[in-house]
Amino acid sequence: MDTLQTLLGHKTIRKYKSDPIDEALLNKLLEAGIRASTTGNMQLYSIIVSKDADKRKELCKMHFGQKMVEQAPVLLTFCADFNRFNKWCRQRDADPGYDNFLSFFTAAIDALLVAQNVAVAAEAHGLGICYLGTTTYQADKLVDFFNLPEGVIPVTTLVVGYPDEEPEQADRLPDSGVIHQETYRDYSIDDIESIYFEKENLPQTARLIEENQLDNLAQIFTYKRYTRKDNLHFSRVFLDVIRDQGYMNHDW
Repeated sequence: MDTLQTLLGHKTIRKYKSDPIDEALLNKLLEAGIRASTTGNMQLYSIIVSKDADKRKELCKMHFGQKMVEQAPVLLTFCADFNRFNKWCRQRDADPGYDNFLSFFTAAIDALLVAQNVAVAAEAHGLGICYLGTTTYQADKLVDFFNLPEGVIPVTTLVVGYPDEEPEQADRLPDSGVIHQETYRDYSIDDIESIYFEKENLPQTARLIEENQLDNLAQIFTYKRYTRKDNLHFSRVFLDVIRDQGYMNHDW
């Protein structure tokens, strides 16, 4: 499939067949990931491939019981990883200065670029994918599960397999809502009304408002889906992981 068509046709898949992915194809997808852009050609990431059914069952629990983790044949956990690069530096009598937040952020970007390459390659070969945001929520548990050493932090996970559903494409905001020309132009009240008009008037939005007994979609996001309480809790968890894995070793 044409690359642009693949990107424009993206759908998140949440139901999968158990059919295995051919090893040669999986390796091809991973190779596509490895060809992603990377900071200074340092490749500050690692990919953990989970195919074992029992391990995916355990991982399913960590990912808040999302059954697709068990259904799909492959789970890929992408990690920010300075461990390998730091060891190389030390073995060459070079003192690595990467025990800081900027280095974590750099490695996280590398890992996310790789993940997106894998996602696009998978969809181009007729596979379905789903990103799991629960990776950062449960980073402390995943560090223990995968026995991750200092310098390695999970930042995202991809479910990969053959789709067992044909969902509609998710809605997106209009281009005018996210694209700025030359400089950032802040949003007026009227801009916000226009940008979110279509999303707020979808049939599924009406159903969600009724089901949750709230006044509007914004309240569903803030009071039900991504609450202040949860955001603060998981922020503390993830910051502790970043610190424990060696990226916050300096007083500022």
